[in-house]
Amino acid sequence: MIEMIYVGLTGWGDHDQLYTDQTRATDKLSTYASFFPTVEVDSTYYAVQPHSTWQKWMDETPDNFRFIVKAYAGMTGQLQEKPPFESEAVMFQAFKESLHPVMESGKLAMVLCQYPPWFDCTKENVQTLRQMRAYLDGLPVAVEFRHQSWYEEHYRQKTIQFLSEHQFIHSVCDEPQAGVGSIPIVPIATTKEKTLIRLHGRNRAGWRKETAGANWRKVRYLYDYNLEEIDQWIEYAEQLHAQSEDIYVIFNNNSGGHASGNARTYMERANLSYEGLAPKQLSLFSEEER
Repeated sequence: MIEMIYVGLTGWGDHDQLYTDQTRATDKLSTYASFFPTVEVDSTYYAVQPHSTWQKWMDETPDNFRFIVKAYAGMTGQLQEKPPFESEAVMFQAFKESLHPVMESGKLAMVLCQYPPWFDCTKENVQTLRQMRAYLDGLPVAVEFRHQSWYEEHYRQKTIQFLSEHQFIHSVCDEPQAGVGSIPIVPIATTKEKTLIRLHGRNRAGWRKETAGANWRKVRYLYDYNLEEIDQWIEYAEQLHAQSEDIYVIFNNNSGGHASGNARTYMERANLSYEGLAPKQLSLFSEEER
């Protein structure tokens, strides 16, 4: 058993397979935490969350549960309007201060800064990353690129070196290979402490708005991993675990509701189990449901 590979999903509200008809919306996080030891919080991308919300989430999860917190959209240049803060520095400070409850509880795995497809490898954007690192000083920060230029042959090693020098956690992704707005699999750790794996699926036709059409956002993550692909990512996680102590594996392929089932299969095939989860865990599912 590999004890330092933590498997989870993006968010906890939309994974219907985990809940019964009687599960209240207010109970979903505590129920989710009986299946998985970690979760990626997406609501922080849309708004800086108040302390009261964070404290509620801390109360609903066990001591060894961990949160991957997606950075607010304004912090990664993905708001169409001006962020509702006096300045960039104030925005980052507000986000950082909002995390005090999760930091004090010891449940913060990392902050995830996912940059958009137009954030390419330029001198200006490298400086943006340096400034972000300074703003979030003291926090574990993962960086995910969505522009292929960062991993082109003449930049790849420099990108990895830069992430390592600035103690950025590398977000290793599985996603469709659909041009410059997608990145290849690069299973290299940049910190000895943590590495993040995010599995977006391989729906090439749905990845880009140009090919998917009006329903682009609804179908982008429509994908069901087969056993061969899951085993491949178990191997990648093991490779990364030789480089980095803790590996976080997040399934984001939920357009068709496949994430929870794929994650459950991943855990079973990797022989992963976790202490401190509620008794329901995997035994809730019968063979027929699988």
